[in-house]
Parts: sequence; C-alpha cells; structure tokens
Amino acid sequence: MYPKTLRRIAAAVAGALALSHCAQNPVTGDKDFVLMSEAQEIQMGLQAHKDVLKEYPALDNPALQAYVTDVGMRLAQQSHRPQLKWQFTVVDSPDVNAFALPGGYVYITRGIMAYLNSEAELAGVIGHEIGHVTARHGVRQQSAQTAAGLGAVLGSVLVPGLGNQAGANLLQTLAQAWTAGYGREHELESDRLGAQYLARTGYAPQAMIDVIGVLKNQELFAAEQAKRDGRQPRSYHGTFDTHPSNDARLKQVVAEADKYAVVAPREGHDEYLRQLAGVVFGDSPEQGLIRDNQLLHPVLGLAMQFPSGWRVDNRPDRIVALSPKGDALVELQPGPRNDRPLETLQKGLKLDAGARYDTGQLSGYPAAFAAGAQQGKPVLVAAVVFKGTQYLVAGMARDKAVYDRERVTLRNALNSFRALTPGEIRDARPYRLHLTTAQPGTTMAALARQSPLGATAESQLRLMNALYPGGEPRPGQLLKIVQ
Repeated sequence: MYPKTLRRIAAAVAGALALSHCAQNPVTGDKDFVLMSEAQEIQMGLQAHKDVLKEYPALDNPALQAYVTDVGMRLAQQSHRPQLKWQFTVVDSPDVNAFALPGGYVYITRGIMAYLNSEAELAGVIGHEIGHVTARHGVRQQSAQTAAGLGAVLGSVLVPGLGNQAGANLLQTLAQAWTAGYGREHELESDRLGAQYLARTGYAPQAMIDVIGVLKNQELFAAEQAKRDGRQPRSYHGTFDTHPSNDARLKQVVAEADKYAVVAPREGHDEYLRQLAGVVFGDSPEQGLIRDNQLLHPVLGLAMQFPSGWRVDNRPDRIVALSPKGDALVELQPGPRNDRPLETLQKGLKLDAGARYDTGQLSGYPAAFAAGAQQGKPVLVAAVVFKGTQYLVAGMARDKAVYDRERVTLRNALNSFRALTPGEIRDARPYRLHLTTAQPGTTMAALARQSPLGATAESQLRLMNALYPGGEPRPGQLLKIVQ
C-alpha cells in the first residue's frame, strides 16, 4: 500500500534526474538545486494528492471545507505563487497536524482544528503550509534526498512487518508534516512567509506565534502524559526549547511582517468556533473507536481489547498498542480478502527458521496461527477470516525475556478479537465538539467532570480553549466542549 505510493513519487523524482538544474526560487529569486521543473512539481503533487485522499479521506462537511478553502485562497492569492491551482482540504483524521504537498496542495486535520481558537490561527496554520509550497521546501528536500540515492529514501520509511507495509504515518513520511518538520531553517522561513501572507490578507502576524504556541502546549501536554506512562514524548514543529512567545528568532522573522500595515486585523474567534460545532473529536466510526483501550469498530462490526495501560495508536491502516516500556506491541490490520489464512501467514510473514503454523478458530471464525521470531524478536500472529476479509493480529516482544513477561498479555489480546453485538454497534457513537457559553463561576474543572474524556479531560479542554495549563474562562466566553 504505502511502498507503492512512495515508489510512484520516487519514480517521478527519478525521472527528473535527467533535467537536473538550478531553478530560481519563487520567494528569494536565488538559484536552488532542484531536480524538477514547476510542471513536474505540479504533476507530482497531483498524483500524491490522489494517494493521500485514498488513505485519508476528506472530511464530510461541505460547509467547513468551503470555509477553510475561502481562508486558504485569500492567503494563497497574497503569496509568491498565486498562479498555482491551490487546493485546501480538511482531512478526516484525529491527528494534530497540517501539511502540504508540492504544487499547491494543503491539508489540515480536523484534529488540529479542534485546538485552534480563531480564524486568524487557522490562517496561521494554512499560511505556514503555503510558505512551504511557495519556497519549494518539499521539492528541495526531495531533490537532496534523491541525489543521495532512491534506495536511501525508500529504505528510511520501510520497516519489516506483516506484508512489508510501511510502518510510518503517510501524513509524516509523505507530506513532511509539522510534527516531522523540514528542519529549523525551513520552518522559520515558512513562519516568516506565513506571517507576511497573514498581514497581506488582513490578519495580525502575531497569529503565527499564537498557533505555534498551540503546538508547543500540545508538546508540553504530551510530555506530561509520556512521563506518566514511562515513554518518550512527542515533539511538534521543530522542537522549540522554549515557548514560542519567548523564542527570539521566531519573533524576529514574524516581526518582518510588521511593514505591512494591518488596520483592525481580523480574529474571528466566535465565527471559527461555530464552524466546529458538531465535528467529530478523536476517533471516527470509520476508523474505529477506542474506549478504555478497547477497539469498537461499528463500521466493520468487530471489537478487540488491547492491554490495559498500553498506549494505543489508532492509525488509518492499522492499530498498534505499545507497552509502557516500549518493548512489546500488539497490532491489528486488515489482510487479504479471501478465506485462506494459513496461506497468508506462510507466504506473507518473514519469520526466522523454526516458526510453527497451525489452523483452527478464533472466536468461532476460521483462523490460522503462527509462532516464531522475526529477526530474533518473538512473535505471535493470527489471521482470522471475518465477514469475507482476513484480519491480522500480531504480538511482538523485543526479546525472549520480554516475551516471557508479556506472553499471557499478548495471547489475551490476540484471543480478544470478536464480533460486536448489535447493542454495541448501536451505542458506539463518536465524541463531538459542542459549544457552551461560560457563566459566572464556570470552571474548567467543572466542565471536565461532565466530559467523557476521562482523566485527561481538564487538560484537553484547557488545550482546546487556549487556557492551558491553568487558565479559567471569563464570563460570556464561547467555549468548546466534548460530548
């Protein structure tokens, strides 16, 4: 799935090797080492855009899509490349992310939109991504990687696993999203360009710093959670050591937009929030809902219990649960659409010599099983035929000592695969964003007690209302809540 996508993009870049030249940068006017013309860049972006939408569909919300497109087009027309056929898409993903492809394709996840608090902040996210496109960061980075060899590009994102699928998220590996970044200098250049486009469009350039502050607060929250769970934290937007409001270089590049006088800059706080009313928060039914580490997938009709206390990552192509120490995992992903599970395991798995295979049933459904090791790492795998499709359930440990410790946990997880009951399908509803107006005495702690988000409810509600870590709402303030 992913290797095919990346091969197409790599092939497009390889085809440009014959035209290797230094092209003029649309922003600076300087010569850049790139391996493709603008026409090739646009064609590569178009093909990649089709592939992205196969894995991450556009959010089914025409009004919100139109709103984001309107903001994006106004910014794009003030950019250094207004002639591109810009497209702006809200992606149906809970990830806190935004990204751009060469040629003018910009994406923003509904996940990050839940944590923004004004149209100006939305414009800041989009303006930054437009900056990556206008400065040709993706093309310049791809060209440098290609010059080093196509094998290095593909090898960096392919990991061994079931079916040899890419283990990294397409939003990051393909699109170079905020959480991955292009490197400090390119990120600052996009911040500078985005601030210019904000000012030219009637927004305050300060919104660029505000929106990066949103990501920094996400990073601080993630660090708190990681420390609690005993794992490595996730970083956002190039890993700022300090809060963006204290970052001297960031403030310097954003301040360059001050030369564009903005009289009565547009903020659009309440207007933006009203666009989000009713939007899904977190997992969607199409991707499956995670409740107390249990997968409830009303669309596919299946359920599975991942180990308690493990971190569950619900990705578009698979679901992975990682142990607190990061030394064992459980994975679920769809397999072939046939009823030959033993053949799937024998031909698809790359297990070390001595692996054992067997057939039987799992929760009453035909299944095959494998036990052995993959590059020395102990694994257990089941392929179960459910409603005409195989599902691959795998458990892996770092070494034999970890496997001995987690053997029962891994087996219990694999054996938990089952069909949802009619009642569970009926009750499996996603969380959605709703709006409320703060009254005198309203506190975030009180709102958190009414939230379904559990132990992290107060922190998440503060994050999504720009009140993290300890702010309280003012009377009359329009707030986002989750129900």
